[in-house]
Amino acid sequence: MTTKIERRIKIKYRVRNKVSGTAARPRMSVFRSNKQIYVQIIDDLSGKTLAAASSLGMTEKLPKKEVAAKVGEIIAKKAQEAGITTVVFDRNGYLYHGRVKEVADAARNGGLKF
Repeated sequence: MTTKIERRIKIKYRVRNKVSGTAARPRMSVFRSNKQIYVQIIDDLSGKTLAAASSLGMTEKLPKKEVAAKVGEIIAKKAQEAGITTVVFDRNGYLYHGRVKEVADAARNGGLKF
């Protein structure tokens, strides 16, 4: 019997074999912990992070989904500043629901295409 974490890691590796970011279309990876959410835009060919945003520096007390939406807006803004318009979304083995969905929707509303 596998645990939730083992199941997520299996899904993550399965997806990562198919999803790869390039300089023209980098990968937007989402990681969520119990308290925080982190988003990176990564060029896998060069192995560099082009932009990153997280909820670590936020001092406002908001529900987790609203914090995730703010992080999505921040990453979209940073991507626009770096000249990135299209990305490949990597949900990192998490279900496309809740905070992961909020990040994706906010990034789309901010101008990213995926």
